[in-house]
Amino acid sequence: MSTALKHIVRFIVFILVQVYVLDKVHIHYMITPYIYFLFILWLPFNMKRSVLMIVAFLLGITLDSFRHNPGFHAAACVLIAYIRPFLINLLIPQEGADTNYQEPSAKSLGGFGPYATYIAILALVHNAWLFLLEAWQFANLWYFLVKTLLSTIISLLLILVTEIMFTRKQKFRTNTV
Repeated sequence: MSTALKHIVRFIVFILVQVYVLDKVHIHYMITPYIYFLFILWLPFNMKRSVLMIVAFLLGITLDSFRHNPGFHAAACVLIAYIRPFLINLLIPQEGADTNYQEPSAKSLGGFGPYATYIAILALVHNAWLFLLEAWQFANLWYFLVKTLLSTIISLLLILVTEIMFTRKQKFRTNTV
């Protein structure tokens, strides 16, 4: 399967799972699981930031069109797409690891710890920004914090299950002959 086709299939599957399965789950109106942004986190290392942000915007606005939101998901996706390269540069174990592997994973980031940190930080930023835009106030700060924290924990569990169920084969690339 070509790389472009693989990303198009992922885009469609993540949107369909989010819209038709996960959006139906609301636990006490506090927890809303989101895993669609995993599409952004799995995009290749070598993608330019401007292209990454455009793809993230398309992902978010597609989900917003299903939910009739005025761009909340698009804003949250563009924010994590902007932060992602900085975070990868902080977490990557050695120079050149991003050229030896195609996508961020536990293997390419040097272990489960850095990869979990990468996923957790971006999930927390996504959910916090999304819930802040939805509420647009800090009147009930504890409600905002608890909703963000609980939704992030549930999202991380679902991402872990997704990672286990759909293992991605990553080849070590080298430029030596």
